[in-house]
Amino acid sequence: MVLDVITLTVFNHAGGAGKTSLTLNVGHELAHHGQRVLLIDLDPQANLTGWLGVTGVTRAQTVYGAVVDGLPLPTPIEVYGLHLIPAHVGLALAESQMMGRVGAQSRLRRALSAVADRYDVVLIDSPPSLGQLAILGALAADQMVVPVPTRQKGLDALPGLQEAFSEYREVRPDLTVALYVPTFYDARRLHDREALADLKAHLSPLATPVPQREAVWLDSTAQGAPVGVYAPDSPVHRDIMTLTADIVDAVGLRVGREA
Repeated sequence: MVLDVITLTVFNHAGGAGKTSLTLNVGHELAHHGQRVLLIDLDPQANLTGWLGVTGVTRAQTVYGAVVDGLPLPTPIEVYGLHLIPAHVGLALAESQMMGRVGAQSRLRRALSAVADRYDVVLIDSPPSLGQLAILGALAADQMVVPVPTRQKGLDALPGLQEAFSEYREVRPDLTVALYVPTFYDARRLHDREALADLKAHLSPLATPVPQREAVWLDSTAQGAPVGVYAPDSPVHRDIMTLTADIVDAVGLRVGREA
């Protein structure tokens, strides 16, 4: 049981950091443990939506109306024990239209407050950008979860991340990073070990590194299923269980295994 609903935005302005896989699989693991989980896909590329096998989405099923016109959130799609507000390429139009509407960047947070009694956890998959939709996701969050690849590009992205957080905190001084998550880690590679050491020296709190085990991740994507459904009790699923436990501890959730 969770005491209060918590909204976590999974954010990194650089692509290929593992945001979508983290959002989906941690969300599914939490749902498996009895949590009422809402996933929100804020990326017009709709990778989270597609990974869950959801097709035929219209713009009206996305957050577009809530963000641009101040409407309530649409009825979510139910899949694998999760509720999903999907994305659609038309969501990209919100980027320009939000700029002409006062308070639009805070509308998702207000819309979520209207459904707070229905969920324990909200996970937002932020787009790989620093645009209006990324700001929308950040300002809707109680805390941020930030995947960082143990690669040079992960290290190179850190100054941009810190600058973005500074700007977001000008609007939301209470906004914090719950956890940085090292992703795509291969302990056999010297560079990965050095990158992880660099992350440990500069970022806190830091999750247990998520190993690079590409085959199961890619195959589960092709099957349109979470890893916990596609390959339960596999090494990748155990990695997800570890990561979920780290997030639960970082944000203070109280989670019991589903009966």
